[in-house]
Amino acid sequence: MIKVMIVEDDPMVREFNKHYLQQMSGFQHITSVSNGDEALDVLQNEPIDLILLDIYMPGMNGLQLLETIRLRDQSVDVIVITAASDIVSVKKALRLGAVDYLIKPFEFSRFQAALHTYREEVNLMQSQNQMSQEELDKLLFHAADVKGHTESIDLPKGLTKNTLQLVYNCVDGMKGKSFTTEELAAEVGISRVSMRKYLQFLNEIGVLDVEICYGFVGRPSYTYRYLPDKASRIHRYL
Repeated sequence: MIKVMIVEDDPMVREFNKHYLQQMSGFQHITSVSNGDEALDVLQNEPIDLILLDIYMPGMNGLQLLETIRLRDQSVDVIVITAASDIVSVKKALRLGAVDYLIKPFEFSRFQAALHTYREEVNLMQSQNQMSQEELDKLLFHAADVKGHTESIDLPKGLTKNTLQLVYNCVDGMKGKSFTTEELAAEVGISRVSMRKYLQFLNEIGVLDVEICYGFVGRPSYTYRYLPDKASRIHRYL
């Protein structure tokens, strides 16, 4: 699990970001703090992998905190989530090693894309000791594609963005377990016929794997499994 700390001075925004985070598999919310000094105290005592960091805070602001973390050579990644959209702040955050930069207000799909991309990078880095140029290029260009993507692609006729988001949230929440059309239809609250269309679409774009089971009588049954490493393929539709 990727251990996460939220650094945000607005209590409502802290809870908002925490709620978003808890909808993502593979991440564990460790704590939320309201300023840079509290964040440094946590880093001294808790193993944190990722910080969701605001810039505008009283006392030590987010950029100063990020700079302090780098000076101390602490092994923690940072995704900036802030209303600061000026070029100076963006450049400084990226130069200090922020892995992504989200400007408030943002859509959940953008938050989701940022964490999915980060999770894929972490999984890839942990799975091997060396990396080929091809693997590195795929990682870098894939991240750039997700972070730079701003326009969605039209869905096939009969599918809607809002329902696809609900379906995908449930699929992501399965945490790698196999499931059937009936199970997911009951979870989302739509008909089996409608759910079948969404699962077929997710299978066609490579986000789901499907296993067909043939019985002695009747129609074959279909069992689906989520492929987290293919998650980026759905973001352009959301």
